[in-house]
Amino acid sequence: VQLQAFGGGLVQAGGFLTLSCAASGSTFSINGMGWYRQAPGKQRELVADITKGGSTNYADSVKGRFTVSRDNAKNTVYLQMNDLKPEDTAVYYCNAHIRSYRQISVLDNYWGQGTLVTVSS
Repeated sequence: VQLQAFGGGLVQAGGFLTLSCAASGSTFSINGMGWYRQAPGKQRELVADITKGGSTNYADSVKGRFTVSRDNAKNTVYLQMNDLKPEDTAVYYCNAHIRSYRQISVLDNYWGQGTLVTVSS
């Protein structure tokens, strides 16, 4: 099972970006999916997550600006980021709790490779 993230880049403050992350491989089922970020010199923090049923949770710093969504048929999670600020600059990682066909009874935690978002002022 692999998670691959796409969509990072350089954007001016006030701009927008959309990140996507797809799970591939022997995926039996996916529970929660989400996005974390890590800025230079800081710890990784939760940005937003979404349950299989669509319930969402956001960090206070991104509420009203970011929207997390998912397409269960495509095993993909998205992060729409609007009104970006320089403090949003970070490497963004997708995360998912997945049961693989190899071990259906085990719910494993998977991370994508990270995608860099840079917001210039």
